[in-house]
Amino acid sequence: MNVFKDLRTKVVAQLEAMVAAGEIPNGLDFSRVAAEPPRDPSHGDAATNAAMVLSKAAKMKPRDIADKLGARLETLDVVKSVEIAGPGFINLRLDHNFWFEQVSTILKAGRSYGDSDMGEGEKVNVEYVSANPTGPLTVGHARGAIVGDALASLLSKVGYDVCREYYINDAGNQVNVLANSAYLRYREALGEDIGEIPEGFYPGEYLKDVGKALVDRDGDKWLGKEESEWLSEVRKFAIDHLMLVIRDDLAALGVVMSLYSSERALVEAGGVDEVMTLLEENKLVYTGVLEPPKGKKPDEWEARPQTLFRSTDFGDDVDRPIKKSDGSWTYFAGDMAYHLDKYRRGFHNMINVWGADHGGYIKRMQSAVTAMTEGKGSLDVKVCQLVNLMRGGELVKMSKRSGNFITLRSVIDEVGKDVVRFIMLTRKNDASLDFDLEKVVEQSRDNPVFYVQYAHARSCSVLKHSLSEFPDLDLSIDALAKTDLSELNSDGELILIRKLCEWPRLLESAGEAHEPHRIAFYLYDLAAELHGLWTKGKDNARLRFIVSDDQELTQARMALVKATSMVIASGLEVFGIEPVEEMR
Repeated sequence: MNVFKDLRTKVVAQLEAMVAAGEIPNGLDFSRVAAEPPRDPSHGDAATNAAMVLSKAAKMKPRDIADKLGARLETLDVVKSVEIAGPGFINLRLDHNFWFEQVSTILKAGRSYGDSDMGEGEKVNVEYVSANPTGPLTVGHARGAIVGDALASLLSKVGYDVCREYYINDAGNQVNVLANSAYLRYREALGEDIGEIPEGFYPGEYLKDVGKALVDRDGDKWLGKEESEWLSEVRKFAIDHLMLVIRDDLAALGVVMSLYSSERALVEAGGVDEVMTLLEENKLVYTGVLEPPKGKKPDEWEARPQTLFRSTDFGDDVDRPIKKSDGSWTYFAGDMAYHLDKYRRGFHNMINVWGADHGGYIKRMQSAVTAMTEGKGSLDVKVCQLVNLMRGGELVKMSKRSGNFITLRSVIDEVGKDVVRFIMLTRKNDASLDFDLEKVVEQSRDNPVFYVQYAHARSCSVLKHSLSEFPDLDLSIDALAKTDLSELNSDGELILIRKLCEWPRLLESAGEAHEPHRIAFYLYDLAAELHGLWTKGKDNARLRFIVSDDQELTQARMALVKATSMVIASGLEVFGIEPVEEMR
């Protein structure tokens, strides 16, 4: 249960009672009324802004509304006391029994605690990774893959029907370059001395595997043939081979896609032609010449008439070309077709996770979605900034085998997928991130993945050792959920319970904002509260989790420890990480 959402419902109910009693005017908009944890815990357990946000419309002083509302809230069973602060903020302290009941709720729900129906089953398409199929995934792709995957899991947890999609960019010049690069390695695999790799080709030695595999399948069938004879077949073979490598890398990272979509298949099925027809029918294209951009000219700019989309009508800075003067489509045209296809598949809510170099592409894509869907579709783009891979504070040198990049698989093999996944989520996606291969495996508080996992392992250890002290202790969920928690009255214990109860609210707010990194921050803070309680027990025997001469108190603390482990496990599950029961 989201206790703050439930509390807001109670606040609104009292406001409606005030309307009925003539204490405040009828017709007020309660949508901005909130109930949430105060920024300063010393102010209470919850606060509501009701008096502040209703004051102007009610033509009343905030303090007058607060006094009347506070008196009503004080009569609620769950409310222990009410304090009016400043001009009209209402701070609430809730009854301890209310918090104890939430521990029971958590225990009964297990990892599903915090699950929500906020999304009401709405279909959402989260497209991420979508790396060109020209080589194995790099550490640079890892962040987008993890952010997208965690966001998809988060949205599923709060009630959305999520499709995880990978868009294969298998049309355009880059895959023709791939085909030529693979053909060169094919010739090499047949014994030819190919010399230096030509400028503009993909130099990575991983393409040797593609060349050898093509020889294994076709022998010397394509040797000495004209490019027109082998290009299509070699291109398809290379893409298929490298997509298997990419899928394998994603699997090693714990990422499983719902769907892989092909750009080439979409174009060949007439997807771009459909976009053109739609835009022409709505008079959203014209022939014109764009002004040259300042600085470096982009590939799509030509000092000749092009077919332009009126993207400025929908919030973009300039109109965008969709067809070049030679009649070929721009990359933007293909992307428009892809997003129209997603919309027609029922995904009115679309989220794309892109790399840092695509930031300038956002406005045009959002304008296209708005235009093609007549405002019924939405596109949110999450841009992932660069990852600086380091070792002991020094940047890691590039891998020769991979062709001037560091493979994702090499990082996973060194530190493990769970470490990679967690660390990539410890910063907001649009902030740069340092990933130090030595620091991420340190066993210290400064390493968030260790600190959180250690909290879960410590919980499991405490539960196990409690049975050594009290062999007849009943640690079943049913027994723990029925345990009398009234003895849990230390400040640290109550703070931990309140922190646990923030989890459902945190999930919904993170899901609404499309920000899975908030979970990492929450888990770290939750772990800190648990570790803090453990530390207090070193100085005060009565505050230890296991009190050797008090089985009832120990049982109550085991209920709290178990509930904490469940919430940590729930958060790690969203991240695609398996909680550990012991640290090695």
